[in-house]
Amino acid sequence: MVRLFTAVTQILTAGLLAVLAGAVVAQQDYPNRPIRIVVPYPPGGSNDFLARLFSPKLTELLGRQIIVDNRGGGNTIIGADIVAKSAPDGYTLLLAGSAQVAIPHLYRNIPYDTINDFMPIAGIARSEFLLVVHPSLSVNTVRDLIALARKRPGELNYATSSTGGPTHLGAVQFQMLTGVNMQQVPYKGGGPAMLDLVAGHVQLGFANPAGSVPFVKAGRLRAIAVTGEKRLETLPQVPTFAESGLPGLALRNWYAITAPAGTPKAIIDKLSAAILKISAMPDIKTAITRQGLDSFSATGEQVDAMRREDSVTVAKVIKAANIRMQD
Repeated sequence: MVRLFTAVTQILTAGLLAVLAGAVVAQQDYPNRPIRIVVPYPPGGSNDFLARLFSPKLTELLGRQIIVDNRGGGNTIIGADIVAKSAPDGYTLLLAGSAQVAIPHLYRNIPYDTINDFMPIAGIARSEFLLVVHPSLSVNTVRDLIALARKRPGELNYATSSTGGPTHLGAVQFQMLTGVNMQQVPYKGGGPAMLDLVAGHVQLGFANPAGSVPFVKAGRLRAIAVTGEKRLETLPQVPTFAESGLPGLALRNWYAITAPAGTPKAIIDKLSAAILKISAMPDIKTAITRQGLDSFSATGEQVDAMRREDSVTVAKVIKAANIRMQD
C-alpha cells in the first residue's frame, strides 16, 4: 500500500511539474499567435479609434498580428463578458473605459465582476467632454441651453453612447445642477450616437472630442462648453463649464487595456512595457491630441486605483438620479 501511495504521489507530482513547466514555456514564448483586442462598442467611437491606433504598433513590437474585434451592444456587457470568460493567456484583451465602472450599479445581475474579473495592463488616454448641439438648435452658450430647456421641459433629446456611462452621467449632472428636464436617447456606442446627432435626429449630447471635434470644425455641430479645468487646444474658443457658470459639473474619462483575471504576471508585464512604450511615441501622442484626447500613460496599478475610486463616485450619482436598467 505504501509503495502504491508513493508511486501515485510521484506520478501526480511529475504531472504537476510538467504542467508548471509548460506554463513557464508558454509565458516565455508569448506571443506565438495573433492577439485580439475586444472593443465593446461599434466602430467609430473613441475606444475604437484608440484600439486601431495602438494595434499596428503593438504588432510591430510583439511580432504578432493584433486584431481589433468590435463587439458592441448590451451597454458594453457583451464585449466585456467575452474577455472575462476568455482564457487568461494574454491572447484576448479588452479596450476598457471608465464607462464600465457604472455597470454593476445599473444592473442587479451581470455575468462577470467588473473589478475582480479584469486585470488592468496600462492606461493609454483620457479625455474631457464637449457639450455639443445640432446647428438647428438656437443656442450658443450654456445659459442659452438652460433657458431653452426650461421653456421646453422634457422636449429636448440628448444622445448618449451608453446608459450610465460618462456621456449619460454628464447630462444627468447637468440636469441636476440646472433643474432642467431633458430626454435621454441611448445608443450602442459613440459612433452611432454621433451620426444621429449630426443628422439632427437628436438635438444635443455630451460627446467625446475624438468623435465630435471633426464635426464641430466642419460646422455640422456646435460646441458650447467643455468639462475640465482648461479649454481644449484643438478648440480654444470653447469655454469650460466653470467659465460658463457651472463649476460643479465634472467628468473623468479614461481608457485602458485590460486582460482576464489570472493572466500571468510575466505576460502582463510584457504587454504593459510595450503599451507604455507606444504611449511615449511622439506620433502617437500627436494623433491622440489631434482627436481632442489627452495622451495618458498609466501603469496597471494606477488604472486599478482610478477604476475603484470612480466606481464609488459613479455609484453616488446613479443613486441620486435613481438610474436603473432592466436585467
